[in-house]
Amino acid sequence: MSFAVAPDAYERYMGRYSEPLAPAFADSLRLRDGQRALDVGCGPGALTAVLVERLGSGAVAAVDPSEPFVAAARSRLPGVDIRHAAAEHLPFDDDGFDVAAAQLVVHFMADATAGLTEMARVTRTGGVVAACVWDHAGGRGPLSPLWRAVYDLDTDAPGESDRPGSREGELAELLTAAGLRDIRSSELHVTIAYPTFADWWDPMMLGVGPGGTYIAGLDDDRRAALRAHCAELLPPAPFEITGVAWSAIGVVG
Repeated sequence: MSFAVAPDAYERYMGRYSEPLAPAFADSLRLRDGQRALDVGCGPGALTAVLVERLGSGAVAAVDPSEPFVAAARSRLPGVDIRHAAAEHLPFDDDGFDVAAAQLVVHFMADATAGLTEMARVTRTGGVVAACVWDHAGGRGPLSPLWRAVYDLDTDAPGESDRPGSREGELAELLTAAGLRDIRSSELHVTIAYPTFADWWDPMMLGVGPGGTYIAGLDDDRRAALRAHCAELLPPAPFEITGVAWSAIGVVG
């Protein structure tokens, strides 16, 4: 699996969902003027940009383990402190933020509990740590139609449903394990329209994330068979896909 890809490839693959998801996720944070916020696993900057709109560039910092994404986020948001780092090793002092948020990141952390614990460390007592992850386990993520087709043809394919935070209640469990309290959970919904089947399929060919990596490893015949089966399972174009994400927020201290 790889996120060491051109940012525009990610934008075509998942950005069409992460961009509209960001305002809804930010709404759940109940941000207030004067707060400082950290975006953990910022990617090209979807959530970071919303945090900047609401708090100002001087009040926002971000990290991502992908150097291309860091470069893209810095170009998009000059003046924001954006660093190359993983969630499990945040390059910030204790108690420096009021809010630490991870949008569509926990399921890709090498150690989700360690990453969330680090987010709590850099957040002041009474501040909040928040995360959201697509409902992969429930089959309601934006990529669920792809994985449904994959499993029909390859029952042994690695998927995303077993990744941390992907099932109902799991994000709350992870936040509890990281020492957070007063946890509240919710669902976030994003609906995207596709004018043609190609608009949906072509970004899958860019080698981004688990799905793109799986497709890139197929030979031509198996890739063609998967494409044809996806076309059979999806509604006739134009069609819409709704992605549902689990969201959980906990209080530090």
